Amino acid sequence: MPRQTMPRYAARAPLPLPADVRLMNAVASTVYLVAGAGALVAAVLWLMRSPLFPIRAIVLAGELQRNSVATIRANAAPQLAGNFFSVDLAQSRHAFETVPWVRRAVVRRIWPDRLRVRLEEQHPAALWEGTADADDADKLVNEQGEVFEANLGEVEGDGLPTFAGPDGSAAQMLALYRRLQPVLARAGMTISRLTLSGRGSWLAELDSGAEVEIGRGSDDELVARSARFVRTLGQVTARYHAPLAYADLRHPDGYAVRLRGVVITPAAPAAARTH
Repeated sequence: MPRQTMPRYAARAPLPLPADVRLMNAVASTVYLVAGAGALVAAVLWLMRSPLFPIRAIVLAGELQRNSVATIRANAAPQLAGNFFSVDLAQSRHAFETVPWVRRAVVRRIWPDRLRVRLEEQHPAALWEGTADADDADKLVNEQGEVFEANLGEVEGDGLPTFAGPDGSAAQMLALYRRLQPVLARAGMTISRLTLSGRGSWLAELDSGAEVEIGRGSDDELVARSARFVRTLGQVTARYHAPLAYADLRHPDGYAVRLRGVVITPAAPAAARTH
């Protein structure tokens, strides 16, 4: 008996929707998208203005040696605006960085109602006097060579040197000071004041009251000049049994010194010459 086979039906492509139906679908999809976006925006605005998400705590971390927690909060908290979602982190960071002795602040949100603030304090390296015609009272230089304002009474007794130079030269002065002081310390000298003139000439005043005119040049030249001076100064002061009052290192083949009660030039005693 022959096997019967089922008839095969050819697959038919779906009929295209009429143009007006496709248009209605597109319009409906667009309306849904716009409505959804509008609802999302409304929800965000509500969250930003809602009193239901206030910032209830500010957690401080990092360095807190120069300021107390109460002082930092009292200075910065009144400048914070908004709730957990709307508070401006950049503005908040600025609020904390305006607190005295705060160099840098990093602010981030901690769900559901806190701000965490990590503080980096200023570490003073020198007093800043600037120039004679500048209003640079109550300013210091930090370890990064940046000038900042502070209560100088808080660093009394810290033995900080004083820098006097043109605006923008604090970092340069700090860099040279860090190289010069170890060299002069070999002869028992401590720089109490370092001055940079507008013409680029350097003068170091020592805690003994003596002055050392270092002159102009690159940092390497100034350090080498000072090292040459230190190597032979002891011979000069020992010979005349008198302390240093003034030294001029700007001579190309030596230096001139003035001791208390004695005047020496580079051409006088051989001990005052360096080679």
